[in-house]
Amino acid sequence: MDGEVSPDEVNELLEANSDVRIVDIRDERSFERSHIPDSENVPFHELTARIDEFEDADRIVTVCPHGKASVQAAKLIGSYEGSADARVESMAGGLEEYGMRYGLVREDGDGDSTTEPESPF
Repeated sequence: MDGEVSPDEVNELLEANSDVRIVDIRDERSFERSHIPDSENVPFHELTARIDEFEDADRIVTVCPHGKASVQAAKLIGSYEGSADARVESMAGGLEEYGMRYGLVREDGDGDSTTEPESPF
């Protein structure tokens, strides 16, 4: 693991269309309810089985509700031999902080997506 990155830095990476993979480790239902735009869902309990999906990544940022479990996920991904060349970080403050600053993609009842600046909980 290469440390933590702030929600501001994650937002800058996304706005610059940087080659970064934002990995949301919450369960599928929580991810469907709200998530960072362009992030992907790999629930924590599936991480070891899906670790090879990160083999070609240059930069990976793990995210969770409050920025605690994502540290463990980043350590796990960073310890994988196939991601040895990748920069692997956890987002400090989690989705709660990111959502309050920049909004999260939310699904409404019709399956349409909207971005709203509020907490994901």
